Amino acid sequence: MTELPERRLMLVHAHPDDESINNGATMARYTAEGAHVTLVTCTLGERGEVIPPELRHLSGPALGGHRLGELREAMAALGVTDFRLLGGAGRYSDSGMMGLPDNDDPGCFWQADVDQAAGLLAEVVLDVRPQVLVTYDDNGGYGHPDHIQAHRVATRAVELAAGRGWDVPKVYWNRIPRSVAEEAFARLERDLHALPFDKSASVQDVPGVVDDGRITTAVDGTAYAGAKAAAMRAHATQITVADQPYFVLSNELAQPLFTTEYYELVRGERPAGREDDLFAGVATGAAS
Repeated sequence: MTELPERRLMLVHAHPDDESINNGATMARYTAEGAHVTLVTCTLGERGEVIPPELRHLSGPALGGHRLGELREAMAALGVTDFRLLGGAGRYSDSGMMGLPDNDDPGCFWQADVDQAAGLLAEVVLDVRPQVLVTYDDNGGYGHPDHIQAHRVATRAVELAAGRGWDVPKVYWNRIPRSVAEEAFARLERDLHALPFDKSASVQDVPGVVDDGRITTAVDGTAYAGAKAAAMRAHATQITVADQPYFVLSNELAQPLFTTEYYELVRGERPAGREDDLFAGVATGAAS
């Protein structure tokens, strides 16, 4: 078996594009520093809304296949070579937004047996043996069923892996401190006239915003802003990125593009102050 680097980071996300928006700078930074970064994506986002008119004919499996290509391009921009689809391509399909009939599709991720899906993810955890795992909070950041399910599956996979010989030392949830979000949106209001977007989103539209006191970790990815923007642009069906640090999703509401990325430590010893490294305080060593 190939020996992996001393520091190993795993991220569990619901759809292609979630990783670049939430953690693109973090992924690029740790990859550049020599850590092993593993992304596990739970669905192909077959029910995502498509932005470019010339691609709106894509739906279902055809859209999923296209978004897999976007994911490959995004990972190349971030320097990540280890990215996997939970259970293989097409094992779990996109569940659509909460409350839609799509949620009842027996093949969608929302309907997946949590223990079964977690068992598949636990196999990846045991393969990589990460010291750090990043995923969403129990509301999935903003209530999307696939994000909620990704949280449940990741949490259960950590438990299963611990029972089989690898106890992940640190688990984080994606976060944005409220003060940072408010400052960024104030700046966006001032810049909006110069952007190719007509309207602004609000702080309430951004997943994972919490009071500053809940933030345990801030990863400065400023040096990797270009890589994050390139990865987001690769997800062209879902994201439009401006030259300035702003972007829109299919709702066409401008949002800030954050290059310092924030986290809440939920497994492991909480630090006395704010960390600047996801690996702070954990023993590292090669895995083979």
